[in-house]
Amino acid sequence: MAHPTLLADTDTLADAKAPAARGHTARGWRNWPQQAWWPWATRGVAAAFFVVVAGLIFRQARTVDWPAVLQAVRDLPTMALAMAGGLALLSHFTYGTFDWVGRYCSGHRLPRATTLGIAMTSYPFTLNLGSLIGGVGVRYRLYARRGVDPGTIGQVVGTSILTNWVGYLLLAGVLAWLWQPPTVAGWAVNTWQWRLGGTVVGSLALAYTGLCALRKGRALTLRGHEFPLPRWPVALWQVAVSASNWMLMGAALWMVLQAQVSYPAALATVLLGAVAGLVLRVPAGLGVLEAVGVALLATEALGQEEVLAALLAYRALYYFGPLVLAMVALGSAELRWRNRAGPPTEALPKI
Repeated sequence: MAHPTLLADTDTLADAKAPAARGHTARGWRNWPQQAWWPWATRGVAAAFFVVVAGLIFRQARTVDWPAVLQAVRDLPTMALAMAGGLALLSHFTYGTFDWVGRYCSGHRLPRATTLGIAMTSYPFTLNLGSLIGGVGVRYRLYARRGVDPGTIGQVVGTSILTNWVGYLLLAGVLAWLWQPPTVAGWAVNTWQWRLGGTVVGSLALAYTGLCALRKGRALTLRGHEFPLPRWPVALWQVAVSASNWMLMGAALWMVLQAQVSYPAALATVLLGAVAGLVLRVPAGLGVLEAVGVALLATEALGQEEVLAALLAYRALYYFGPLVLAMVALGSAELRWRNRAGPPTEALPKI
């Protein structure tokens, strides 16, 4: 009878220790997202960031001479606008090739031209209306119309997002060694801190490439979930084409600014404005990019009116103009699909 009693005591003791063990595990940093306070903490950080940026926007808006801004927009040279528009178009084309990486990784058989057209149609919607509508909604509809299954579409979208940011990380790391941010609202960062942070960020892109080289095309499994990884030549292509796209965006802004600032400063405005808009979840980053640009680029030689004029022209060329073309392409495709009796096999209208 002693053995059953001992077993019962042992079970009781184990049951008593289990909650403590579970509590100890729950206190680990890996389990923070499962804690009740986590959503409030993340919302608090986002709200604080929003207040800071919104305050910066409001303060700058009050000091802007808006009639002078409109006049500065009218004074922009036609040649500078045309060259910036060409760079913006080339950037949209470069972004469209991101889906070629997804085509390779997922194995779907749509023609490259069709894949490029789908990506270039969805990209302006992503820029102006957010990734949920453009990156997922429009892309899903266009791919699904052509018989691509949801799982494959999800892989293409995920690969495109990954491609976009790995190049961003590498470029941000390099930029930290080429450009130092000015003092903004009395806040400044030491050179060594800026470069150290940039080095850490840039190393993430190199780590991704190294991981792809080590895995040799095998998927990475984390907590029961598989994450497909391309081979290292494809990973290098992802980093290179993404960095090229961000550099084209910076070049378009630099061209509108008529080279009155350094190219790294224009590129930094695009990179930091993208992150600020992503965190604040403002459609098209309205006001955010402008606030970041004025804070980083306005000087005694280049007034904030001229900077705002260039940023507004850049927004029209890179955001609004392509959106009109994408809406026409999507609308015409919808009309052609609706007028067809059979399954959709016709090519997407070229952008």
